[in-house]
Formats: sequence, structure tokens, C-alpha cells
Amino acid sequence: MNTQLMGVVAMYLLTVLLAIPLGKYIGKVYMDEKTWADRLFNPVDRIFYRLGGIRPDREMNWKQHLAALLTINLVWFLLSMLVLMNMSWMPLNPDGNPSMSADLAFNTTVSFVSNTNLQHYSGETGVSYLGQLVLMLFQFISAGAGMAVCAVVFQAMKERTTEKLGNFYAFFVRSCTRILLPLSVVVALLLLFSGTPMTFKGKDTYISLQGDTVHVSRGPVAAMVAIKQLGTNGGGFFGANSAQPLENPGYFTNMVEDISIILIPIALVFALGYILRRRRFAWVVFGVMTAGFLCLLIPAVHYETKGNPAISTLGVTQPWGSMEGKEVRFGPAASAYWGITTTVTSNGSVNAMHDSMTPLTGMFALGGMMVNSFYGGVGVGFLNFYIFIIIAVFISGLMVGRTPEFLGKKIEAKEMKIATIIALLHTLLILSFTALSSYLYAHDPKGNAGWLNNPGFHGFSEMLYEYTSSSANNGSGFEGLGDGVPFWNITCGIVMLLSRFLPIIGPVAIAGILARKKYIPESAGTLKTDTGTFGVMTFAVIIIVAALSFFPALALGPIAEFFSMK
Repeated sequence: MNTQLMGVVAMYLLTVLLAIPLGKYIGKVYMDEKTWADRLFNPVDRIFYRLGGIRPDREMNWKQHLAALLTINLVWFLLSMLVLMNMSWMPLNPDGNPSMSADLAFNTTVSFVSNTNLQHYSGETGVSYLGQLVLMLFQFISAGAGMAVCAVVFQAMKERTTEKLGNFYAFFVRSCTRILLPLSVVVALLLLFSGTPMTFKGKDTYISLQGDTVHVSRGPVAAMVAIKQLGTNGGGFFGANSAQPLENPGYFTNMVEDISIILIPIALVFALGYILRRRRFAWVVFGVMTAGFLCLLIPAVHYETKGNPAISTLGVTQPWGSMEGKEVRFGPAASAYWGITTTVTSNGSVNAMHDSMTPLTGMFALGGMMVNSFYGGVGVGFLNFYIFIIIAVFISGLMVGRTPEFLGKKIEAKEMKIATIIALLHTLLILSFTALSSYLYAHDPKGNAGWLNNPGFHGFSEMLYEYTSSSANNGSGFEGLGDGVPFWNITCGIVMLLSRFLPIIGPVAIAGILARKKYIPESAGTLKTDTGTFGVMTFAVIIIVAALSFFPALALGPIAEFFSMK
């Protein structure tokens, strides 16, 4: 057991040790300062600029940044729909996988464009190699777009008055070529040399120990797994995701993939400190995020290593902890660690089945997605946290009787209205659509709405998890839910669209509005945002605004299931 815990601690410490220098490098990339990658990638960047007719030196205001973001995503949306609905006759389909229906193609396209990667299909049988490559391209695009928007907000937070916040396309291209691509090459090579396939050949066959002929799917797996983890995408090449031995062969690859999940989200916090020249503020943000992360991680590891009480009542000993739905090569501690890291970010990949986790561990996974700001996805994780910073500054200012100010800019009614709407949107989408699905199931449990294999408390948790995952742009699921039907394809697609782009529009609008305001130098009466006190205030706002909003729903699902097992 101690060995399991040592593995978890080692993974987290390695992540932080790698994230600190990576954050400085990312800060230099977004500040257009000299880095080791310039000689290698400057010619590559110029090719993309010429092909796209981009002038990287032409700066944009916040509205132009949003217009660029939405336009390129519309183009990629249409391309993906075309490919996914016509895969059967297109090239790179050695296994003869069929084309997708319109509703499934809509769900899948929205899922990958929005960095969610919710998969209502099994990768090895539901998508051709061409389809997998297109989706892998989107894993770069969606991650790069999120990082570019984050860079825009970083530029807006700097201490000056301006409308010009850099060039979106330059931030986007540099995010892909200077950050995501080199890291993906390194991770893909580590996976490749550890046994993960990288081929365009079709299924292979082998004779099992009992003499059966088995057909094994393979493909360009290593490349897709690398960017799925680093870009907090999470869409697996195989249906079982990183629980599949070819996608995650052993404990070493498990460490590499798990470190990759939160590496860039943490590094972006340190990049913020470098860009703003406020490293202490970055450490406060990191401290709040880490405190929330540990509040979810520690009890999750405890409950999974303790075992399942329902199995204990049958007289079955569980010396290794709760092993239902888990891989023996990872164990419950590493599975719980992955389960929390993948849900506090928008990654959503799995190395164990979340549906089989003990009830409270399932609740902690839900909690990470419901808060959606403890590290979060690449780029957008900080945007979610930025909303809570604005709310915390406003409340703190009112409490001490001073005009709320953040980094020398006054927080006024317009910014607070936008922040409040965005903060409540996440709750509204999750709870309203969960209520709708619960109503439909209650009135038609065996007919068109017969999608639950586990009615009762756990069945409710499955529906709640699906919409929470969609709204958090996460993509993991409680897979006892029959979600591959038009109702879930369409409703989850709508939730993913709204929850991806509205929470981006809000923070960028706030940052752009604040950037235009007159800069007020700090004085003795200025609220300090780089102190532990402000960190505690921000953490309290997150818990009150985000976490407690979901308590009634959690009480109906995992909490009720936990007490029913006693």
C-alpha cells in the first residue's frame, strides 16, 4: 500500500518540478521573447502565416480575438462533419469501419472542437484511421485555441491601458508549434518505445493460450495518446481509453500519461506570474488550486484503497483495496489519482472505469468537474478561475469598504454581471438537463428512455455525471449509461457547445473591458491579491458559488448511494 502511495506522490512532485520551468518557457513564447525553439519553428510558423494570410504583428482588440476564435471553429466543425459522415468510402479505412449517423457525427464533432472528447462510440470500431487523424488534429486545434485565449487574457491583465491584446492567430500557431508539438513528440516516443502501436496497418491476429484466433485493433495510437493527454483532450484511440493495454502498457506509461494531464494547466499558472512579473500572485493561484485538488484527491485515494463496503459484507477480503473496474498493473491508488487529475482538468481520459468507483470517489470526480477551476483544462482552466477572482475581488472590496480593484483596474457593475452569469451558467446547464433526463426516464423507464442499466441512486449519478462531464468539457463518463442514442448525442452536444464558448467569451470580455480602463497605481488602500488572505477568500467563493450549488443533486446521487451501502 505504501508503494502505491509513493507512486502517487512521485507523479505529483514530478509534475510540479517540470511545470515550473515549462511555465517560464510558455511565458517567453507569449511575450515573443527569444527561446531555444525559435531557430527550429520560426520557418514553420511563417509557412502557416503565409497559408492563412496572417500578419502576426497586427494586434487585435478583445472582440476581434473572439471573432477569430469562433470563425476557425466553425470551419473545423464543417470539415469534421464531412469526414465523419463519409468515412466508409474514404481512404485509410483498412478495417472497413462505417460512417457515423448525423446525430453521432454532430456529438463527436462538437465534442472534439470543444476540447471535450466525449465519445459515444468505441474508437477501434467506430472511426476509420482518417477519422482518427482528423480528430487528433482537432486535439491540437482545440487545445491551441484554449491556450491562445488564455494568452489574450494574460495580455489584458498587464498593468497598462490598451485595447490591443496581441494577435490571436499568432498565439494559436505558437501554442501548437512551440508548446504542444514538441511535448507531444517526446511523450509519443516514450509511449512508442514502451509498446504503444504506431502503424496504419489494420487489425492483427494472434492465437490465444486457449487456442482461439483473436483479432486485435491497432493504428496510429502513440501520436493520438500524446496529444490527448497534453492538450487535456482525453479522447482515446480505443474504447477503453487508457485502461487498454496497447494505449497504456504499464506503470511507466501510466506515469507519463498522468503527468501529461496536469502539466500544462499548472505551467500556465507560472506563465502568468512570468508575464505579469507577479510571481507571488501566481503562487497564490497555484496554492488555491492545489488546496482544492488535494481536498478531492486525498479522500478519493483513501476510499479506493480501503475497499468497497458492499463487497466486504459478502465476506470477500480486499487486500489491494477496491479493484472493481481497475487494472491490476495500476492498482486503486494510481487509478484514484488519475480519476481526480482527469476530472479537475478537462481531460476526461480514464485508466479505470469511473462507474465502478466507490460512491464518494465518484462524488469527488464529479466535484472536480463541477468546480471546473482547480487547474482546469489548458488555457480555459485559468479563465474559469479568473471569473472567481473577479467575484472574490468584488466581495472583498465591499467587505472592507473600498472600491474593488484588480491589478490597478476598477471592478464595476458590468464586469460583475458578466462574471455572475458565467459562474451560474455551468450550474444551470448541468442541473436543468439532468432534471430533463430524469423526468423522461421516470415517465418512460422501459421505452425510448430505457438508457439506464442501474436505476436508483447510481442511475441518477450516471445521468448527472454525463451532463457534468459535458458542461465541464471533460468527456469521461459513468459508462453504465446507454448514451449512444439521439437524445444524449444531441443534448450533450448542445451542452458542450454552450459550456465551451460562453465561458470563453465572458472572461475575454471582462479582461478586454478592464484593459481599456485607466490604470490606477497601487497604494496603501489597494486590496492585495498576492496574499494568503486573498487566496482563502477566493477558495471560499469557489466553494460557496460552485460546490454548494450542486449539493442537493449530489445528495440524491452518490451521497445517498454511499449511505445505502452501510
